[in-house]
Amino acid sequence: MHDWLKAFHLISMVAWFAALFYLPRLFVYHSLAEDEISVERFKTMEHKLYQQIANPSMYSTLIFGAMMIYLAPKFYMAQYWLHAKIGIIILLIGYHFACYYYLKRFAQDANTKSDRYFRVFNEIPVLFLVAIVILAILKPF
Repeated sequence: MHDWLKAFHLISMVAWFAALFYLPRLFVYHSLAEDEISVERFKTMEHKLYQQIANPSMYSTLIFGAMMIYLAPKFYMAQYWLHAKIGIIILLIGYHFACYYYLKRFAQDANTKSDRYFRVFNEIPVLFLVAIVILAILKPF
């Protein structure tokens, strides 16, 4: 059972990160768009990506991870690497909802950030991914 949960946890995590890598890239292009057709297309793409991929994959990642902890709470809660990973995941969830904030700003035609801002913003999940993978695989403490 644990291996199945781990597999679905990883599949969900990959989908979640794919969405978090692509959504801010759409923000870059959206911030550069000037014609109404492109602007509306980006609004639709952003909304669908967030609602149909980012949200479900975030929730499934969290659920499968929590289920693994539930099956062996004494083992997992004694692992300090997991405490660090959970802290990073909390920050990642904050990033996820920051994306939602920007999505809503774009939907209201109220974005004030530049394409350059979103290019930098787009790199943040890479740092989370590196930290999470190192903690989960190497278990440094």
